[in-house]
Amino acid sequence: MTTSKGLEGVIVAETDISSIVGDQLTYVGYTIDDLAENALFEEVVFLLWHKRLPKQDELTEFSEKLFSAMTISDDIFNHLEMMVKNEATPMDVLRTAVSLLGVYDTQNNYTDETINFERAIYLQGQMAAIITTYSRLRENQELVTPKKTYTYAENFLHMLNGTDITPLESEAFNKALVLHADHELNASTFTSRVCVATLSDLYSGMTSAIGALKGPLHGGANEQVINMLMEIQEVDQAIPYIKEKIANKEKIMGMGHRVYKSGDPRAKHLKDMSKKLTSKVGQEKWYQMSEKIESYIKEHKGLPANVDFYSASVYHSMGIKHDLFTPIFAMSRTSGWVAHMLEQYRNNRLIRPRAEYVGPTDQSYKPIHER
Repeated sequence: MTTSKGLEGVIVAETDISSIVGDQLTYVGYTIDDLAENALFEEVVFLLWHKRLPKQDELTEFSEKLFSAMTISDDIFNHLEMMVKNEATPMDVLRTAVSLLGVYDTQNNYTDETINFERAIYLQGQMAAIITTYSRLRENQELVTPKKTYTYAENFLHMLNGTDITPLESEAFNKALVLHADHELNASTFTSRVCVATLSDLYSGMTSAIGALKGPLHGGANEQVINMLMEIQEVDQAIPYIKEKIANKEKIMGMGHRVYKSGDPRAKHLKDMSKKLTSKVGQEKWYQMSEKIESYIKEHKGLPANVDFYSASVYHSMGIKHDLFTPIFAMSRTSGWVAHMLEQYRNNRLIRPRAEYVGPTDQSYKPIHER
């Protein structure tokens, strides 16, 4: 029996959702560059779930359903209030709240595709509602209701900050959601598929995925990037700081990728948005600092920036609290998780790998007084 640590290079499923070939990422055959520059996040969600882009009437209906799902129920609101009192972290809140959504779902057929499509729309809308409601509750702010005229990205920012959304903010946040929507069999997506392969429900799969995304080696990386930038503070301190980290053999978050070797195709889009946003709000130093770090690491370590690196300064420039970065990743990736779970249901086989035993052998039980 051969082993592959971390399942690296092992093909465990066929999919028609997303593809990584070399350093090119596609969703259902559309390049990430094409979608990032042209598509609304709602269109990408529809694409991932239905394997085609929507027509105008379909997009209108789909957007209206997402809008309707962006309102928090009294039951979930009450639970969120309790979690605020207990000072729970946002990712713990999100994981628990999604599990609670399953508690209040009265449908008992968890694998019917028609029901699951409606459940998926509800989940996608609720992710935005849970994150923004929790954020405003802990800041003692009144809740903000979504606007029917806003896109999904605009409504999230509006519900979070209670302000009107500028065109640049709308463009930047929509791109961020599109870029994070899916990424083949990453850790959280694989976790969700393993879960529903037992014929468990979407809520369980989502809860499992959120738990996997929480780790700093996956979704938590962008929060670690902004923490690093906050420690550095000044542009001229960026390289000395990085040199010291390297000398101490510490990991520089947001650099390099397990799959992409020459560069993450998503990073350039957020780099462009970071430059524009930091300039607009008069905080160019965050972009300048990031660019210096990126250049230095690429030159001395051969590691280019990944999607997490510039998303940190993008979100910070929009006034988003740092501990919400990973929940936002989860909100976007919900679209991909759902697509993969639905795909798993359609052609299911229980995922049951093996492990190579390397422990002691030929042991014999001894009574406790002889041990």
